[in-house]
Amino acid sequence: MFERFTKDARDVVTGSVEHSERAGADSVTEEHLLLAMLDQEGTRAAFAFASLGITDRRGSVEGALADARRRGGLSKADADALAGLGIDVAEIVSKIEEAHGAGALQVGKKSKRWWSGQRAFSPSAKDTLEKSLRIAVGRGERHIGGEHLLLALTARPGVVADVLAEHGATYEAVERVVGGGAARAAG
Repeated sequence: MFERFTKDARDVVTGSVEHSERAGADSVTEEHLLLAMLDQEGTRAAFAFASLGITDRRGSVEGALADARRRGGLSKADADALAGLGIDVAEIVSKIEEAHGAGALQVGKKSKRWWSGQRAFSPSAKDTLEKSLRIAVGRGERHIGGEHLLLALTARPGVVADVLAEHGATYEAVERVVGGGAARAAG
């Protein structure tokens, strides 16, 4: 599959490994794919981010991802749903952190058993890469670019998709921007 990746898509994968290493995570996650994508300039995904106003709100995106990590991977929608049942996730997180230290619920911490020099991709990150292939094939395109990775991130349910949607990057919005950008580039 990776032979079908364009240079910008390969750069996203490489950059996601670097983000994972800097964070001390035990694997590469969808979050790392997103952060690596946000680092890029001059790509179709970067165009989509700029068109949707996400480039200027990177700090907000990173903050929302950090909040979700602190909540043990619960999205804002999950926390809101629990609040509807009378469960205050912020209070629970606060009490757990009082007892066990800051960041006690954070997901993706480095495990104690690290025997390989390579970073593994989490199941959700692998699924995102596979989804990007299906999206590219579905669009009749022969290569997988960063825009396909971005579409895959917005299509898969989870924290990253929720954070992107909160910032205006739903699957439909990205599809509209990427499709419109391709039409302008061709015309």
